[in-house]
Amino acid sequence: MVASTPDRKSAASPVPTSAALFTPTHPSTPTGIGHGKTTHCPDVSSALEFRGEKSKLVINVPVGGGTDMGMDVANVASITDETVMEEVTFEGYSFGASTQSAGKEKTTFSGEVVFNTGMVGYPEALTDPSYRGQILVLTFPLIGNYGVPDPTLMDANGLPIYFESTDIHIAGLVVSSYSWEHSHWTAKHSLGDWLAKAGVPAIYGVDTRNITKMIRETGAVLGKIEHASFTTPLPYSNPNMRNLVAEVSTKKIVKFGQTNTGPNIIAYDCGMKFNIIRYFVNEHNVKLSVVPFDYDLESNPSNLSWDGLFLSNGPGDPTMCAGTIKSIQYALGLEVAKPIFGICLGNQLLALAAGASTYKMKYGNRGMNQPCIDLRTSRCYITPQNHGFAVDTSSLPSDFKPLFLNANDLSNEGIIHTHKPFFSAQFHPEASGGPTDTAFLFDKFIGNVVGAEQSISLLDPLRFGIPTYKKVLLIGSGGLSIGQAGEFDYSGSQCIKALKEEGIETVLINPNIATVQTSPSASGADRVYFQPIRPSVVMEVIAKEKPDGIIVSMGGQTALNVGLQLWNSGQLQAANVKVMGTQIPVIEATEDREIFSAKLAEIGETIALSYSATTIPDAVIAANKIGYPVLVRAAFALGGLGSGFAHNDKELKELAKKAFAASEQILIDQDLRGWKELEYEVVRDCRDNCLTVCNMENFDPLGVHTGDSIVIAPSQTLSNREYFMLRKTAIKVVRHLGVVGECNIQYALHPESERYCIIEVNARLSRSSALASKATGYPLAYVATKLSLNKDLVSIRNSVTKTTTACFEPSLDYCVLKMPRWDLKKFNRVSNTLGSAMLSVGEVMAIGRTFEETMQKACRMVNQSLDGLDGEESKLVNDDIPLDDQLRIPTDTRLFAVQTAFERGYSVKQVYDLTKIDKWFLSKMHVMSKMKAETKAFKAYAGGGLAAIQQNPTAIKVLKINGFSDRQIASYIGSDEMSFRKVRIDLKIVPCVKQIDTLAAEFPAQTNYLYVTYSGDQDDVEPAPKEDNRSLKEKGVMVLGCGAYCIGSSVEFDWCAVSAVRQLRKDGFKAIVINYNPETVSTDYDESDRLYFEELTRERILDIYDREGAGGVIVSVGGQIPNNLAEPLSEAGVNILGTAAKDIERAEDREIFSNMLDQLGIEQPEWSVLSSMDEAVKFANKVEFPVLVRPSFVLSGAAMRVAINETQLRNFLGQAADVAADKPVVVTKFIMGAKEIEFDAVASNGEILNYAIGEHLENAGVHSGDATVILPAQKLYVRTIRQVKSYAKSIAKALKISGPFNIQFMAKGNKVQVIECNLRASRTFPFVSKTLNANFISLATRVMCGLKVSPYRISLLDIEYVCVKAPMFSFTRLRGADPMLGVEMSSTGEVACFGNTAHDAFLKALLSTGFKLPEKTMNVLLSIAHESFLKEFLDAAKIMQGLGYNLFGTPGTAKYYADNGVKIESLEKPELDVDEGEEAGALKEIRDGNIDMVINVPEGTNRKDDITAGYMMRRAAVDFGASLITNIKCAVMLAEALAEPQTGEIQHIGEFHSMKAMQGMQI
Repeated sequence: MVASTPDRKSAASPVPTSAALFTPTHPSTPTGIGHGKTTHCPDVSSALEFRGEKSKLVINVPVGGGTDMGMDVANVASITDETVMEEVTFEGYSFGASTQSAGKEKTTFSGEVVFNTGMVGYPEALTDPSYRGQILVLTFPLIGNYGVPDPTLMDANGLPIYFESTDIHIAGLVVSSYSWEHSHWTAKHSLGDWLAKAGVPAIYGVDTRNITKMIRETGAVLGKIEHASFTTPLPYSNPNMRNLVAEVSTKKIVKFGQTNTGPNIIAYDCGMKFNIIRYFVNEHNVKLSVVPFDYDLESNPSNLSWDGLFLSNGPGDPTMCAGTIKSIQYALGLEVAKPIFGICLGNQLLALAAGASTYKMKYGNRGMNQPCIDLRTSRCYITPQNHGFAVDTSSLPSDFKPLFLNANDLSNEGIIHTHKPFFSAQFHPEASGGPTDTAFLFDKFIGNVVGAEQSISLLDPLRFGIPTYKKVLLIGSGGLSIGQAGEFDYSGSQCIKALKEEGIETVLINPNIATVQTSPSASGADRVYFQPIRPSVVMEVIAKEKPDGIIVSMGGQTALNVGLQLWNSGQLQAANVKVMGTQIPVIEATEDREIFSAKLAEIGETIALSYSATTIPDAVIAANKIGYPVLVRAAFALGGLGSGFAHNDKELKELAKKAFAASEQILIDQDLRGWKELEYEVVRDCRDNCLTVCNMENFDPLGVHTGDSIVIAPSQTLSNREYFMLRKTAIKVVRHLGVVGECNIQYALHPESERYCIIEVNARLSRSSALASKATGYPLAYVATKLSLNKDLVSIRNSVTKTTTACFEPSLDYCVLKMPRWDLKKFNRVSNTLGSAMLSVGEVMAIGRTFEETMQKACRMVNQSLDGLDGEESKLVNDDIPLDDQLRIPTDTRLFAVQTAFERGYSVKQVYDLTKIDKWFLSKMHVMSKMKAETKAFKAYAGGGLAAIQQNPTAIKVLKINGFSDRQIASYIGSDEMSFRKVRIDLKIVPCVKQIDTLAAEFPAQTNYLYVTYSGDQDDVEPAPKEDNRSLKEKGVMVLGCGAYCIGSSVEFDWCAVSAVRQLRKDGFKAIVINYNPETVSTDYDESDRLYFEELTRERILDIYDREGAGGVIVSVGGQIPNNLAEPLSEAGVNILGTAAKDIERAEDREIFSNMLDQLGIEQPEWSVLSSMDEAVKFANKVEFPVLVRPSFVLSGAAMRVAINETQLRNFLGQAADVAADKPVVVTKFIMGAKEIEFDAVASNGEILNYAIGEHLENAGVHSGDATVILPAQKLYVRTIRQVKSYAKSIAKALKISGPFNIQFMAKGNKVQVIECNLRASRTFPFVSKTLNANFISLATRVMCGLKVSPYRISLLDIEYVCVKAPMFSFTRLRGADPMLGVEMSSTGEVACFGNTAHDAFLKALLSTGFKLPEKTMNVLLSIAHESFLKEFLDAAKIMQGLGYNLFGTPGTAKYYADNGVKIESLEKPELDVDEGEEAGALKEIRDGNIDMVINVPEGTNRKDDITAGYMMRRAAVDFGASLITNIKCAVMLAEALAEPQTGEIQHIGEFHSMKAMQGMQI
């Protein structure tokens, strides 16, 4: 953790050779602190200490040994007595051997320092003889997780099952974070105990990334590990001066497989790994004689019979193996050639024997992800490697040729004789650890030996007949919904970028107006159609645009299903449009369970026991075959739509009915709850290059939909065997299916064996794809698009390094954690139990170098009110429910119940027994609870907790490494955040900045993709200069993103952030983005100059602001989260750009704002601030119910309610007070029957530059986010518009607005009143910007940066079209939710469509939400509560009758319309006390699928808690696939729209914009 001097140097600058380069900036254990205990504060136990003895890694660096040293100087073999050296020290703590063991004085504690970038396989690596004499640095930071297996367990050959030799060969081990608690069914020992027993030292707490970069830049170096207890310094040992092969080679001949019937092979043991023996003996039936490295083959003293010669791997300099080389030369010279095969060192030995030369590499290739190209076929393979020497290709004699080439550094990876059976590979085909993609080389060798016919390896002729595309149609995903959210905006945007790079004309169909991808721009699609994603619409666009190809894999299940329908109907083929990437039959094979199962059976793989069914009786039969409980789910559905667990026939029938409403086929699956769930993201190109980009492990066991589970990348509890077993299967499956592009495979893995089954394959971009892209820095959608153009992975560049190939598997030196975001409390009667159907509306992604750090970050990201992972303090655990039940049943709050259990004294085993969450995760959380308890002990100190902890910096460092926030720690010790922050900074405990670089620092990263961590010593990028006289453009502007998508804050705010960033960069400003949402385009590192994937908290923003020396911060484009931070950031000295923080506060505080309106003489509903319950009731009685309860500083109307009586008012006030915390809650008179108006604008210094006025179709009482908005407004009085503009002008001036803002008005008659004002971008900004062809955010950004601006020339009177925005709901997924709208927002997304009339645009928008017209039975059910609503719909009812619809009504409704001349049939209302299955009347008809559409308009303004007949009908409509309308205005508009003739050619947005006589700015 601590290097030798305190100076900070950045890796971004030219690399110096002094020790200062490798010096951390923030010591974990400040001078004189010792282990953290002092006599001045309470005793601190081990949870707040670094366990183990203080230790250090000392590295000997040649002075002047920087990047220009050259190959001859860079390696330790060339260091002489004259070389000037200096030491660099990294301090940490020990967890292995404490002293040198007898006999190991020369082989441990000192050696050559090397690094390995593998993420699993440490038992295999440590026993690999090729590491002899080396201090091994593991770049993956979390080591020891799965312990060490039993070394006494032997296989049939008498070899240890889990190891590569019988000894640990490394001289020492260096890791970032060591897991003191391990968890795995094979574990016998902890890693530390195993190392200690072998006498091998290990050190943790070191910035391994820093060391890796040092070795990368300086070259191979010597090092030593010294413990604090050592009294004298150890000498350096240079293993390259020893004959390491002699040390590890067998001393006698050992024979294996003597009962086999295959050929006799002699294997030269130069340090041969045991898995090589297993491959020969077990896989190829070989009789194997393993001989010492210096065995004289020519004299053959043991008279060994041999048909082929194998040359093994081994350590050190190959030139020291003179005896081996001599024997190989003898074999090469035989008149009748016998086959020779070499691996690793064997490749070098074969080359030397042939007369070539070798050299010491700068730092070697060690890891599991080296891409190697077969020079015969150009195929690229992912290979494991461990070598420091290489063959000089230029020195090969004429009869030897290179066989393989490293795709990254272009070094030799194998040689082959031109006409004799001699060949070798520099990598390890047998792996262990690592992939076994090249195991076919063993087949080739044995084939040579037995004289089998060898297949000819040739280039694929298809590469010379690649189809080309001039115009491509991309199908988007439509509005955001649960299960299909913003990840497809990111995927589609990446796809468009990739197509545009290739000069391909791009056409997009997507009605989601809030997305970045639907913004026409120079880098966007050439034409965008805001149209419903339906087969008929897609064919209309194809007929008009005539594209060559179509991409259906980037728009979620929506796009995929349309593609399937068009292909199966033959329409795509008839139009000569090619499906790009994975072909439709392949997609069908993954979507249809029976085909999928049969396909897997062809390659010996299985899915969980599963049957498909097309009828309920078939489903019952299938369930009884499998045995209850079973999982029921709809085929061809997204996010587990229509799924659930059934425990008996009755539950199965009910679930099956609902599932059939979503799909014509349902699946009955075996229940595997309790098994581990894992995912692999796989990429394959048209050349059959195939690799896995990322694997992920669910925190929750199987049974919780992966979209609702915490997910960790990479997996933390898999051994090497498990990791690569599943990887091998993934590649086998993807190749067999024929996927081209990207796909996702999900597994269930038994927690106590290697049993597994495949859950499913998604042959398209998925939610996990976006997560994997952001987690690894590997842009999957971009790469998949290139692959769909028939490019190969080798030719595509790694977008992070810019120099290496995209045909590689990322190595992470950090940990990523995805946490879902739910909004279930917004809905009445919704169960928060998690199961197979996805419920979350968004997600966050945290990055760190410890699991604890990422978990705590994620908690703060997902819920701004949380300080970290707390149990009791989270206030999310329900004391009315037994804690054991909260642990046993997975819910949206179970994580906090687990932490509460630990805080209350539960053991890890107790919690595991109740949750089945892996004990490794639980043990980490258990320790965190101990840290919390011990931190709270500081509070008891007489001088105060802050003074006490100030004297124990070690405790602070431990807490920060484990992710505890300043605010969290301050709350434990009885202090405040800013006071603690000052103490921490004074102690020089500050975080460092690291890059996401895909290759664990093995290659220089040219990336701006960053995260912040306390588990590190050195910044990866240059910090701002201390003396900073730069301009605002040079300093840069920080843009705060939107955070997790949730109801009320979704993709529209990402559009705003991206628009701001693009404008900043266009104007020459350095743009710095902070956001943590993996679904967003703003977190694409190509969009900004610096991307911090970090928390939106005051602490982290200040860390980055200070470090970057930013000129200012924009808080007004990311929604409510950044807006709420304006005041605390301003108080901390941050320059808030645009509207001042104090003025933002005046608008957000309901009381201050209402007072201001009164002072300005602006009309508003009567109001009163909550001073007491009684006062609020008194006010409500005065103005008469209903009244509206409105908390301050909230988003999407959180806790906003309309109360119609005193009981409701008291209840709602309590909820609002909880949400608003210490902010005012205001009660206002609720105005019935008023029209709501949206006013979006940009102002500069209080003067409005541009504005847009949109009208809500629904009357006030429906949250603006749930309302249908029409632009330009169609039915507003001129006087109303004037009043709106006048009020807006006064408010803008009073609040001195500079930037974007939104005001919501209501109008009744000609009376206009203000509802609220948001001094930030609103969710309608993308809508108005795209409708008016004038980017309001671009204008606002220029205003906020102080640039001279001119308003857009917008004439609303000249606009000859209408755009209608419609909300997108996810009630189908929210079991039991009442699908009725109110003042608290319920929609999860939005769409918008253009039309020549409002009715035309409305109908398109409605269809774009997935609304189905009543065309199946033509039966429509009417149930309208209030007489005024009945009267309002009368003409509409007559229209529908005239259109041929069959009208049904509940008794009161039917009577009214029958009396008024409408033909309508009466159906009984549902009875509340009737058992399921015995319903009659309206409810039965809905459930039986006899009703296409339900129009149910309830009485009143608020969702009631009691179950009513109306609720039962509404819920049945949602559950059984009937369309539902609950608002009278929408119902009337629909009827009128259905009657309006649909004419004209389909048009893209550019054609609509050309209709108006105005010049807007292109978006």
